[in-house]
Amino acid sequence: RICHGRSKHEVGAASAVSFADGPMVDAAMGEAEAVRQARAALAAVAKGEFDRLMLASATADAIRLARTDLAAVYRLLDQQGLNEGICNHLTALVPGTTDRFLCIRYGLLWSEVTASNLVLLDATGRVLEGEGPVERTAFEIHRAIHLSDPVRHKCVLHTHMPHATALCCLHPMELKMVHQNSCRFYKAVAYDPVFNGLVLDDAEGSRVAAALGGKSVLLHRSHGVIVCGASVAEAFDNIYYLERAAQVQLLAMGSGAPLALISDETARGVKEQMDAGKVEWAAQHFEALKRGLMRQDPSYCS
Repeated sequence: RICHGRSKHEVGAASAVSFADGPMVDAAMGEAEAVRQARAALAAVAKGEFDRLMLASATADAIRLARTDLAAVYRLLDQQGLNEGICNHLTALVPGTTDRFLCIRYGLLWSEVTASNLVLLDATGRVLEGEGPVERTAFEIHRAIHLSDPVRHKCVLHTHMPHATALCCLHPMELKMVHQNSCRFYKAVAYDPVFNGLVLDDAEGSRVAAALGGKSVLLHRSHGVIVCGASVAEAFDNIYYLERAAQVQLLAMGSGAPLALISDETARGVKEQMDAGKVEWAAQHFEALKRGLMRQDPSYCS
């Protein structure tokens, strides 16, 4: 009998060949699949390693930028006369962490700070990079404030800058709403009327951090100011305009004439306007000043 033009014997032979070749074809296909899977696994490993290296590179770049930006703030505030001797301190959290921050080595002039000589330490006071020591008050104040809100307090600046500190010595201690620059701090300033001397322990550091009460600026009686920001640029912008606002207020008070206070409604509206653009404005302001600093003395980047 012929089936599709072949004899029964031929069909049987063909079937025998077909059945005999089946396992061989399956084996070949299995080997190819194994090779494919091995290649896929190698590709996944390579991609994972690539991603890890890229992440490490991105993290290193972010840390380098944090170092450079913080060093720039030290230099800029030094140029503006807002530091005091080798005291006062400015810190920034290490990107991606909540308990590690960069700080000046005690004994350096602010004009000597560079990206590479900033000390990296953790919340226990252990120095992880650089050479200490870090001033005790710097550690206690900044550790407590960074830990209290590591999102909003990524950068913490403490100075005894003259005009804003002068407000800390008045009764009442108050930044009054008398100027456009004052309005950017409407309801954003906390006041700590308790002065217990130097901040040398965890208890006093935590008390000062609590006194911030979720705000970005603290005026501390008979001491100085603490200014926080969600970025180095934002903190710098805040401290720059805080000193300007305090200066204008004291000049106006010195005239002996009554202060022309801005209404709550207007001050609130101005703050809302400024808050809407502050991230971009702060970044642009800081970048402009860094360009000027780079032209004058690029050593801060080293």
